Amino acid sequence: MPITDRQVLWIAAACYTIGLLYGTFCLLRSKRHSRVLMYGVIVVGYVIQSLGLLMRGIAVKSCPIGNSFEIFQFCGWAATTIYLFVGATFRLSMLGYFTACLSAVLAVMSLSFSSWDATHSKMLGDSNAWVPMHAGLAMFGYGTFSLLALTSVLHLIRHYSLRSKRLGGWFSFLPSLIELDQIGLRLLGFGVALFTVALGVGYLYWRIDKGTVDHLKVIAVFLVWASYVAVFVARIRGKLVGHYFALACVVLYLGALASLEPVNRSRYPTRSKVEERATS
Repeated sequence: MPITDRQVLWIAAACYTIGLLYGTFCLLRSKRHSRVLMYGVIVVGYVIQSLGLLMRGIAVKSCPIGNSFEIFQFCGWAATTIYLFVGATFRLSMLGYFTACLSAVLAVMSLSFSSWDATHSKMLGDSNAWVPMHAGLAMFGYGTFSLLALTSVLHLIRHYSLRSKRLGGWFSFLPSLIELDQIGLRLLGFGVALFTVALGVGYLYWRIDKGTVDHLKVIAVFLVWASYVAVFVARIRGKLVGHYFALACVVLYLGALASLEPVNRSRYPTRSKVEERATS
């Protein structure tokens, strides 16, 4: 019996979970985890997850972001993709642990609710190529915001440790506030740029076929974009700095996650994944 895409994605989730458990074990013992080992576990999970998403894309004949299950999987995959570049550049070992936590939670959660994978949108597979391009860029934007939220959580923890004068144990593994602030600003700028391009691509398609516009979806995406742009401008002007900036990024990410529900809705008809494969 051939292995299915969901089984492959479960294996990827297991890899991320191993990284989560390993990092947690080291933290409980107040030991710094091996950056190479953590990075290796995440890379293995990432490769397997990429294979699973590729298999899903081939099965549904479209970019695998047609339902809640695929959106959460793709969002976690995008965040891990960005970490593999950012983590290698800034050498943030704790960011690897938090990325493993995020990837494990998103992967296991999406796989645990079978109803999330019950139907698949026909829009991405049957429409103009602008649509999957817009959706893919937007999901990478969400992935960037996921990593931004992680660095912001690290920033808040570091801020707490300094204020409470808890500098020993695993608190000593945290990067400096200056480093976290610089990384957060760069991630925010990159995420805003991706989202802006995604909205521009979407507008090019919607201008041609306005009948396909789901207004609730457009409003949700625009609010996410406008909120992050406002925070980015405030940070550049020095009006939102330090832990207030980090807290704003965490709150915005919770709002971005909440927006995934209306984003996933479509005015196009859906059909079960089983039916799609049977007719392919």
